[in-house]
Amino acid sequence: MARTTRRLALAGLGMLLAAPALRAQPWAPTRPIRIIVTYPPGGVNDIVGRIIAEPLSRELGQPVLIENRAGAGGNIGTVAAAQAEPDGYTILFGTTALFGVNPLLYAASSGVDAVRDFVSLGMIGEVANILSVIPGRVQATDMAGFIAEARRRPLIFGSVGNGSSSHLSAALFLSMTGIEATHVPYRGSSPLVAAMLAREVDFGFDTTATSTAHVRSGAFRPLAVTTTTRASALPDVPTMQQAGLAGYDLGIWFNLGVPRRTPAPVVARLAEALERARSAPATHDRLRTAFVEPMALPFAENEAFIRASAERWQAIARAARVSVD
Repeated sequence: MARTTRRLALAGLGMLLAAPALRAQPWAPTRPIRIIVTYPPGGVNDIVGRIIAEPLSRELGQPVLIENRAGAGGNIGTVAAAQAEPDGYTILFGTTALFGVNPLLYAASSGVDAVRDFVSLGMIGEVANILSVIPGRVQATDMAGFIAEARRRPLIFGSVGNGSSSHLSAALFLSMTGIEATHVPYRGSSPLVAAMLAREVDFGFDTTATSTAHVRSGAFRPLAVTTTTRASALPDVPTMQQAGLAGYDLGIWFNLGVPRRTPAPVVARLAEALERARSAPATHDRLRTAFVEPMALPFAENEAFIRASAERWQAIARAARVSVD
C-alpha cells in the first residue's frame, strides 16, 4: 500500500511539474492564416506581402493567404485587422503609413491606432521612394532644373493615396522647396504608375519596387531617391540630399503585426516564424529582385523603432498640414 501511495504521489508531483511546460507549449495553427494587405494587387505592399507569405506558410505548416483590402490610405484594411479575432489567424501587413501616419489622420474617426492597437511581429524590408518626372510633360533633367521649372508654372503630382508615404514624400519635398503643385491621390501604386505612364501627371513619388522598370525603360525620368543612400538598383540616381535638399531622409519599411490582445504564445510563434521566413537566403533573393532591401531588427527593439518612426512621419504630416479631407 505504501509503495502504491508513493507511486501515486510521485505521479501527481510529475503532473504538477509538467503543468507549466504544458502551458508553455508553442502555439501551432490548425487552419489557413490571412495577411491583410491594405493596398490593391500589384503594388509594392502586395509584392512584398506575397514574397513573405510563401516561406511563412512553410514555417507555420498552414496556407498563408493574401487578402487585399484597399481604401482610405490603408485604413480600411487596418480597421478590418484590428476588429478580427486576436487569435493569430489574421495578420496586418504594416507600413510606415499605417503605423506612422494613419494614427494621426484616421484614429479619431476610426478608433484604430496601429501603434497602440497592434504588436509588431518583426520587420521585413525597406525601400526608397523615387521622385520621377514624366518626359514630355517636364523638360528638366535634374533637381535644380525641375525646381526652377515648377516655380514657373503649375504642376500636378500623383501619389498612392492621402497620407501615404508617397504623398508625404512629395509633401516634404514641396515644403522644403516652396513649390506649389496640385495633388491627385490614387488608390494604390498600380493606379499611380498607370497614370504616370499615361502622362496624366507631371511627377510622382513611388517606390523602387514599382518604378525601377519604368525608369530603366525611359518612361520615367528619375531625379532623386528619398533615402540617404542610393538605391542599389539605380546607382546613378542621386539621393535627395545629394541633389541639394539637405536633411531629406525618408525610407519606407514593411512589417507584420497582430492585434495587441493576441496571446503571448501566439505572438512568439508568429514572430519566430517570420524571422525564419525573412532571414532565409531565398527570401532575401526574392526581396532584392523586387528592389526591396531585407531589414533585420531584434524583436525586442520593434516597439521603440516603430514609435520613433511614427513620431517622425507625424511631424512631417503636421508640418505639411496633411489631411484626409
